[in-house]
Amino acid sequence: MSYVTRADLGGQEGHGAVVPEPEGELFHADWEPRALALTLAMGATGCWNLDQSRAARETLPDYARLTYYQIWIAALERLLAERGLAGADEIAAGRALHAPARVPRVLGADQVAAALARGAPTARPVAAPARFAVGQRVRTTAAVPDHHTRLPGYLRGRVGTVESVHGAHVFADAHARGAGEDPRWLYTVVFDARALWGPGADPRHRVSFDAWEPYLESA
Repeated sequence: MSYVTRADLGGQEGHGAVVPEPEGELFHADWEPRALALTLAMGATGCWNLDQSRAARETLPDYARLTYYQIWIAALERLLAERGLAGADEIAAGRALHAPARVPRVLGADQVAAALARGAPTARPVAAPARFAVGQRVRTTAAVPDHHTRLPGYLRGRVGTVESVHGAHVFADAHARGAGEDPRWLYTVVFDARALWGPGADPRHRVSFDAWEPYLESA
């Protein structure tokens, strides 16, 4: 899999204006609720984790030209194919053509409401103390990793201030690569808009970002 994050569009120009939509408007086509249901149902099987699912979406080569749920379906097709759960002929036909592969578990219709309400908490215990404290100045890493990451390009190498310490959580970068949960400390870091967009940015604006400890160093 290519780990170039095609979804890393923050701060880029040329994508047009943001068009607000009516509150509560969840879907734009009849097939979109089914795309959501299929993605949730297959995620519940345990054949991949949440971060692997997100990485599959955010590394699609045609990410920028797809609609929201087109991205979900394309990523689901990728994950199914990579794990031998659906053949290319079955995806093209839109139906099963071969005997189904076994999956670790199945989410029954009567279990959906409870599963969604329970969610998937990511907080984990960790022995190492936090490296950074509230009020400390930190700099994000400027290095571009050779794997999928949750650190957006427009924040690389920027200086901000730790606003909150959230404890240790599953480290998405490792989890997406199948390298285990690797829990790391998580911080909310606040950046002055001028540090990101230059002196012409509105001095009243700030950007908050939840950053895992490996993204940060002392400024």
